[in-house]
Amino acid sequence: MSNLPLAAGQGPRETRAVRKLQSQGVHHITIVGANRQTSIDFWEGVLGMPFVFEQPNLDNESESHLYFDPGDGRLITVFTNEDRTPDPTRTSIDIGAVHHVAFALSQATFRQAVERLDERGIRHSGLKDRGFMDSIYFEDPLGLLIELASYRFEPPRGHTHTDVLLAAHELRVERGDYNIDEAHLADAIELLAAQSRSLSDDRSPKNPYS
Repeated sequence: MSNLPLAAGQGPRETRAVRKLQSQGVHHITIVGANRQTSIDFWEGVLGMPFVFEQPNLDNESESHLYFDPGDGRLITVFTNEDRTPDPTRTSIDIGAVHHVAFALSQATFRQAVERLDERGIRHSGLKDRGFMDSIYFEDPLGLLIELASYRFEPPRGHTHTDVLLAAHELRVERGDYNIDEAHLADAIELLAAQSRSLSDDRSPKNPYS
């Protein structure tokens, strides 16, 4: 049973239809940090996230609350306290804990990632083939596992990466394949692109060279 207090005026639940609390994207992720400078040096100095503002933690006056832009206008925030020192011990991966946090890189930057991590002496996983994307893993100075991820595809106009992945998943299941790979992605993109308007009556594949 949660120990969270009921909001003012909140009484026993009425009997009514259950409705969703529909999300519309990640608003922010907040991490418990050590001291202020360690957070700035990592999130901005390593991952290039602009440090956009800072204020006290409004629920704990002993902490500062740092805000960083991960590149999409949303937020990564960090609670810091100058009495805390960095501990690189791997953070918990028990049930309910965060396993890792992933950030998107362009292919141009991703191809430089190993070299740039090596320049700092940061231990990492090396390149990992995930079928629909490429990944590299390493730990932040506090032991949180970070993933650098780069899609291998761009969605057709009017669609998102998740639209392509959903269609690719359905093709993978239909074909009995183990995981999504580039063939599923290419076919999914073709299927989604075929939903666009065309003056042609027949949009099936052709061979004009025969």
